[in-house]
Amino acid sequence: MTPSYEKSKALWQKAKEVIPLGVSSSFRFHGPENTRYVARAKGAYYWDVDGNRYIDYALAWGPVILGHAYDEVDNYVFEQVRMRGTTTALTTDLEVEAAEKFVAMCPCVEKVRLVNSGTEATMHALRLARGYTGRDKYIKFEGAYHGVHDYVLYSMYANPVPAYGTRRSPLPVPESSGIPKAVNSTVITVPYNDFEALDLALKRSWQDVAAILIEPVLGNCACIGPLEGYLEFIRQKCDEYGIVLIFDEVKTGFHLAKGGAQEYYKVIPDLATYAKAIGNGYPCAAFGGKKELMDMIAVGQVEQDGTYCGNVVSVAAINATLGKIMREPVLETIFARGRKLQEGLRSIFAEEGIPAIVTEHPAMFGVIFSETMPRDQREWENTEKAMLSKIVVEAQKRGISKHEVIREPYFLSYSHSDADIDETLNVMADVTHQVKATWKK
Repeated sequence: MTPSYEKSKALWQKAKEVIPLGVSSSFRFHGPENTRYVARAKGAYYWDVDGNRYIDYALAWGPVILGHAYDEVDNYVFEQVRMRGTTTALTTDLEVEAAEKFVAMCPCVEKVRLVNSGTEATMHALRLARGYTGRDKYIKFEGAYHGVHDYVLYSMYANPVPAYGTRRSPLPVPESSGIPKAVNSTVITVPYNDFEALDLALKRSWQDVAAILIEPVLGNCACIGPLEGYLEFIRQKCDEYGIVLIFDEVKTGFHLAKGGAQEYYKVIPDLATYAKAIGNGYPCAAFGGKKELMDMIAVGQVEQDGTYCGNVVSVAAINATLGKIMREPVLETIFARGRKLQEGLRSIFAEEGIPAIVTEHPAMFGVIFSETMPRDQREWENTEKAMLSKIVVEAQKRGISKHEVIREPYFLSYSHSDADIDETLNVMADVTHQVKATWKK
């Protein structure tokens, strides 16, 4: 039975009169017929305003690592707010406690600053790298998402043929109007996982390059991971040329391991950025790294300020969430559920004769319809996306909610149960069979 979205449609008609596209983030707009509005959420589920229930594998693009409306986190946050208020624009002991958790868990972090979003974190990390090196440019990888400030809105989703240029001489493609043309000259883009392209870019411009900013796993491009030795190669080149290596761990942090991608891959950056899972859905973020870099943050040196940075709500959420991950088998439980889902999906696609790849990490993975694993966004663009998109959309109608944009990952939370995975696989088996049986290219 096709679910009703009549209340969501009516609410969109009302919202679009006072909010551009009817949403407060353009990623939430899926057209006038399919933009859904949420009524409530709990655990691994949410319900839209029409009463449809969904098992949630988007989890707000990754922040909800424990589960929606998680009582242990919420109760602690409410308790701290009642006692301390939300912000005094002064520092609390809660911030020190949160910073100590980052230092204890994240291999590269010797000192940390708390901010409010992943966008802020990457913006400040890049400024710090420029301040430290005295250089203006940075290297960004095609297909990577680092937030929405001007410096990083390049070569994320645009069709790379011909917009991205050649592998030997890539073109940074702005993703938005309104970015000053002068910013283009500060961004050097290269294909991910291409040793030769990166080496060539560095030989041409290393003396101008302050930082290499990388998502260790391309979280917004089906979770394509690094080729063997690639992160080590980047680390080596940064050391050789005096460049700051920044890991954007906004998605991978506390999903791949307690210490994030740097722990998982055993490659240590100079700086790292965090958000998403650190607060179980509360708006909070951080950036941190080596003391010699972080100690440059001071009035008159490298500036980093913010009225809401380290606010009580966010910091209480960080302490409750990271404390839970430190004390309990949160990641181990998520990994077990994730592996079960991954293995089930592989079996479903194999039974239908669909060449499919389910990527590596059980807490955060992508599905790619392809005979071979793409190494970067350029190769991912040539995979079978239409059939996969149809399967995802049909599964959504049956209550399995993974973000409709197929480059986005599946995320698992501590609240997903074996029963949820079983229900998901049953729906995916039915939907995949129906789509494959009627599919015409």
